Amino acid sequence: MKPAWDQLGDEYADSSSVLIGDVDCTNVANIEMCGKLEIESYPTIKYWMDGNVKDYKSARDYATMKEFVEVVLQKPCDVVTLENCNDKETGYVKKMKIKSAAEREAQLVRLFGMKDNDMKGELKTWLVQRTFLLTAMKEKKDEL
Repeated sequence: MKPAWDQLGDEYADSSSVLIGDVDCTNVANIEMCGKLEIESYPTIKYWMDGNVKDYKSARDYATMKEFVEVVLQKPCDVVTLENCNDKETGYVKKMKIKSAAEREAQLVRLFGMKDNDMKGELKTWLVQRTFLLTAMKEKKDEL
């Protein structure tokens, strides 16, 4: 299952709405978190929907997990209508809409340059979300 999981993680590495990650519950540093998530056997797959943790119970091959992500989890922020955008994304899109296309492009280049820097997970996620939003704004510039 690990190769399929890693492939899925690579596929969604730039997603603004899906984060694929793993935690080693045999590592002492992770025992408390794994206990809170009620992980009792390995490997265990959990996912979050609307802030609630759920158990993944489908097949663990790449095709099945990818379909699950596409059908159930992936809901990208629409930069035109702001549908499926959280408050943070909405604020960022509104802020960037008033900027020129050149300013948005400069921001995108800056963020792509930071992508490989070492940073905390939540900062990395927000960086990826912003690159996704700016790329979508670039693609839909005539609709903004």
